[in-house]
Amino acid sequence: MNHFNRLVSEQMVTMEKLLYLQAELERCQQIEAELQNLQNATNLESVQTDIQQMKKELKEIQQIFEKQTEEVINSYLETNLTHSM
Repeated sequence: MNHFNRLVSEQMVTMEKLLYLQAELERCQQIEAELQNLQNATNLESVQTDIQQMKKELKEIQQIFEKQTEEVINSYLETNLTHSM
């Protein structure tokens, strides 16, 4: 029985190590997932910043386009008015 008890005792120590390592592995995997989420969040912020910048540029270009359209219309009207006189 001594041999049996020693084997069981060794097996219990091994099981404790196994459970500890499993718990540590799960904890590390959780940390890894959180870090990946944080990295994704950082990338998200970067993309959102890019989107805001593009929206600003788009608005500026739209304003320029509208101004150019007005100038084209005014030029057309002026040309037609001078030719019709």
